[in-house]
Amino acid sequence: MAEQTRKLVLGGGTAGVVTRCRDFTRRALADWHWPAGAEAEEDVLLLVSEVVTNACLHAGGPRELVLRHAPGGLRVEVTDDSPEPPSPRPPDRARPGGHGLILMERLARGWGCVPSPPGKTVWLELPGPPPPGRDADPDAAGPDA
Repeated sequence: MAEQTRKLVLGGGTAGVVTRCRDFTRRALADWHWPAGAEAEEDVLLLVSEVVTNACLHAGGPRELVLRHAPGGLRVEVTDDSPEPPSPRPPDRARPGGHGLILMERLARGWGCVPSPPGKTVWLELPGPPPPGRDADPDAAGPDA
C-alpha cells in the first residue's frame, strides 16, 4: 500500500476547529479501515485534539491538518502561523491543561516541530492498529496463553 494523504485546509481561526479536525480524522481512519472505538483510533483522536487545541491557544488557530497513512502507521501534521515551537510548561495541579506534550510523549512514536513560514508544522507519528485478532501488546497474554 502506498502512502495515502488527506488534507483539511482551515485558514486559521478557532471556532469549532477541534471538532472539525476530529471528525475529519475519524472519517479518514474509517476509510483506512482502522477499527472504530479501538485504542489506536482513540489515541489518534486524542492527539489530534491536543495538537489542534495548542494551535488554537498559542497560535491563533491551525492553517491546515494533514494526515499521512502508510504501512505501519500514521503521521499527523498541524500547521499554524506562529514560529514559536511547542514547549512544555511546568506541571501545576491547580491549573487545568498543560498536559498535551506529555500525552504526545507517551502515546506518539515520535513528534517534532519544523519551520513552515510564516509559522511551523507540529508533527507526530503513531503506529497503526494491530491486525485483526491480535492484541496490541504481545506480552499482555492472559494466564491461558
